[in-house]
Amino acid sequence: MSTWLDQLPEATSVYLDGRKPDEVECIVADIAGIARGKAMPASKFATQTRFYLPNSIFLQTITGDWADIPGQEFTEPDMILTPDFTTATAAPWTADLTLQVIHDIADQAGNPVPIAPRNVLKRIVGLYNARGWKPIVAPEMEFFLVARNVNPAEPVEAPIGRSGRKAAARQAYSMSAVDEYGPVIDDIYDFAEAQGLEIDGILQEGGAGQVELNLRHGDPVRLADEIFFFKRLIREAALRHDCYATFMAKPIEDEPGSAMHIHHSVVDIATERNIFSEPDGGESPAFMHFIAGLQTHMPSVVALLAPYVNSYRRYVPDFAAPINLEWGRDNRTTGLRVPVAEPEARRVENRLAGMDCNPYLGIAASLACGYLGLIEGTQPKAEYKGDAYSGDESIPRNVSEALDIFGASQAMRQVLGEEFCAVYESVKTLEYKEFLQVISPWEREHLLLNV
Repeated sequence: MSTWLDQLPEATSVYLDGRKPDEVECIVADIAGIARGKAMPASKFATQTRFYLPNSIFLQTITGDWADIPGQEFTEPDMILTPDFTTATAAPWTADLTLQVIHDIADQAGNPVPIAPRNVLKRIVGLYNARGWKPIVAPEMEFFLVARNVNPAEPVEAPIGRSGRKAAARQAYSMSAVDEYGPVIDDIYDFAEAQGLEIDGILQEGGAGQVELNLRHGDPVRLADEIFFFKRLIREAALRHDCYATFMAKPIEDEPGSAMHIHHSVVDIATERNIFSEPDGGESPAFMHFIAGLQTHMPSVVALLAPYVNSYRRYVPDFAAPINLEWGRDNRTTGLRVPVAEPEARRVENRLAGMDCNPYLGIAASLACGYLGLIEGTQPKAEYKGDAYSGDESIPRNVSEALDIFGASQAMRQVLGEEFCAVYESVKTLEYKEFLQVISPWEREHLLLNV
């Protein structure tokens, strides 16, 4: 007689190696991308086919406050969670034998909950599929390893490496810099292998203790699931070695920020051909339409790609972060980069998304912009030649401005969903209002006795 254990992915079965798990974590990603859910004995999990959580988990701000759903009473009705066993994976850092399972989320009538970030991404992928297209993405993850910081009033500092010295900045691609944190990197590899997650490569980025991890290209929902898992496993690996891993967009002053660059291509389902390339290998009209969609609609979703006040500290010239939506071939100063690639791998890289964004929402937002470009058939601006930092800034400069543009976009409400957009705007507006009540050290230092 088959059991739920027979539905597990191969990597998870290999990890168990005939052993029975002790515990199962039933998880979903909230608006911030935080894992929320329930942990239970595996014996209890085996007897249940569904679980319940209130819809208010998608109304929670990063500070733990609660936003309102516009036009609705705050009654916190239960949602129905069912396990997606294709996502079942190990939690190899735990003392006992624990599995994590991402759950699908429906309302009590069986309909997908429209405000759940994973469902938002599925909705966008469905729009592509309905037109015979399959979107492909390849994300890059940038993060900092930093010294433990138990006092938020103190600046974040680089960690101490194997040499006994703090991490040095401006050592991009240095193998010695990666080796400084070899034990952390080794645990990241080991945890990823146990979870069946494939790493395409790890390298030292430009900041002190800054690391980049590349993932293989594939299905958007699967890749977002992997980033969701990777964030947790990387944090756990760092904690084993007395440091933190942070995915803040800008954790350290005068250092580069951390991005989640997203590479996109689109495949014709019937022919399995990359629609960005013509049969002769040249760039197709669809390729230009996709770029145009990103240029036209990206300002409307910066609120999703840069969700916090800190996110906008990353958008500064000469720190490997864009300040506008220019596009260029093999040009890392532009917001939209076309990497060098063979025709079958032709793609567009969106360099705006910060690593602090929810991976489901960041990928959904970027794909939504490209989708609109494809169906509108518009053309992008001329390719930017040279240093795009010398061009005009065209990205919203703060959360308030980004939310205003997001809230005014009818196109985004149509593709992302009216209810989701209303909830997201409500959550982020409340977070911003809370931030405005905070008196910063800068204000106390310069204003307390001087004005």
